[in-house]
Amino acid sequence: MKVDVREAPLDVAELIADVARPEAGGIDVFVGVVRRESEGRAVETLEYSAYASMAKREMAAIAEAIETEMPGVRVAAVHRVGVLRVGEAAIVCAASAPHRGEAFAACRALIDRIKATVPIWKREVGPDGATWVGWVDARCDPEHGHAHPAHGHHDR
Repeated sequence: MKVDVREAPLDVAELIADVARPEAGGIDVFVGVVRRESEGRAVETLEYSAYASMAKREMAAIAEAIETEMPGVRVAAVHRVGVLRVGEAAIVCAASAPHRGEAFAACRALIDRIKATVPIWKREVGPDGATWVGWVDARCDPEHGHAHPAHGHHDR
């Protein structure tokens, strides 16, 4: 099981090698890439930031849980931080298992859980400004008196 958060470009072959083993009959890989449009807005770059040590711990806990829940499965995931351009890989997840169905299920569980719980934040930058995706200002209390957009916090 390999998990990491890094600034360097991601290498799919590295993760395949990490999960490959003689008893695995299938390896599934998910590569999340920066797309040029998000919710109708043009995207030039994504800026990922993370609480790296906590993100790695949470990713390791997720990987360990999946490997425990799905005997015979091995998983690995690496998430990139920093500024990424359209087409660049932001995350690579890999899973191996004796059979393809188990590999598919493990890889899907891995990416879904990482996206739901790991403290990695994304800021979309486009020609009309920047938007934090899925972020609400933690400094605001319930009586703060202004509204946040449903899908992010805009910087201009």
